[in-house]
Amino acid sequence: MRGERKPAMSTPLPSIYPFLRYEDPEAALRFLKQAFGFEERAVYRSPDGAVAHAELTLGHGLIMFGGADSANRMKMASSKQVPAKNQGVYIVVTDPDALFARAKAAGASILMELTNTDYGSRDFSALDPEGNIWSFGTYQPLAAPPPKG
Repeated sequence: MRGERKPAMSTPLPSIYPFLRYEDPEAALRFLKQAFGFEERAVYRSPDGAVAHAELTLGHGLIMFGGADSANRMKMASSKQVPAKNQGVYIVVTDPDALFARAKAAGASILMELTNTDYGSRDFSALDPEGNIWSFGTYQPLAAPPPKG
């Protein structure tokens, strides 16, 4: 019908927001922006000027972090205080080659070089200065049908 408007399609807001604790959240803020291209959404500081809570965006995602000392009520350690890592954050990007070059130029420690996977993604993984694992690639889990089995 003429003149009838279709309802606007909107992307639902994410419902999962990873959060991390850093010994040096100020350095983490600089590194994540420089190496991986995160953008500041909000940075809340304590009265002494230290980062108490930060929210950074990349694409349609958001991460949150703060200092380990601000997490005392939850008994959390900074990533630097945990010697072995067994988890990380995966972020979907459209140009992993450009981001890989950016991360290397910023001094990120590369765990896994750019790789073409057998499921059609192009991925790499890197560490931030406190040892958190960041993986980036083109695989979009919610765009593919769930695996069978």
